[in-house]
Amino acid sequence: MKKTILAALLATTIFACKNTSTINTDEAGKVITTYLKGNPEYKTTKFDFGELKFNSEKEYAELENYRQLADEGYITLTLLSSKKKFLSKDSSYVYSAKLTQKASEFVLKQDANQATVKAVTYELTDEKPVDFSKVNDATAKVTVSLKKTNTPFAPFQRKPEENSEFLTKTYRLKYDKEEGWKVRK
Repeated sequence: MKKTILAALLATTIFACKNTSTINTDEAGKVITTYLKGNPEYKTTKFDFGELKFNSEKEYAELENYRQLADEGYITLTLLSSKKKFLSKDSSYVYSAKLTQKASEFVLKQDANQATVKAVTYELTDEKPVDFSKVNDATAKVTVSLKKTNTPFAPFQRKPEENSEFLTKTYRLKYDKEEGWKVRK
C-alpha cells in the first residue's frame, strides 16, 4: 500500500513539474504575424540614379519607368542634354535622377550611383496558416502563404513578370520558457 501511494505521489510530482507547451493554429498565426512586423519578407533589386544616358528604343522603355517614379514623387528627373540624330529614330538623352525623401522607405542600401531597393514586399494573408504541425513539445513547423505586393521600384527587377501572386514559406517555431513561442532563425 505504501509503495503504490509513494509511486503515485512520485508520478504526480514528475508530471506536475513537466513544462507542457501547447500551441494551436491561431497562436502560431499570431507568432508569425508578430515576427513579420519586425522582420518583413521582401525581394530587392538594384536601382541606378545620378547621370543616366538613354540612347536606344530599349532604354526609352526604362526612361518611362523613371518618369513614372518622378510623377509619383520618388525621384526627381532633370533633363541635362538631348541630341537628335539626323534621319534616325534614336536620339540621345542625358538625365539626372535623384532619390527623394519619399523613396527612403524602400531604400535598403545606397552607394554613389546605385541603390538597393525593395521591389516586392510579402505580407501575411488573412487566411490561417496553410500547414501546421507540432514536431514535439518545444518545436513546431508552420507553413504560411504570403501575398505579393509590388513597390514602385518593381519595374526595375530583372524579371518583373512573375508567375505567382504569393509566396509559400515555412517557419520553425521554438518554445522558450521565459518568452513563449517564437520564430527560430
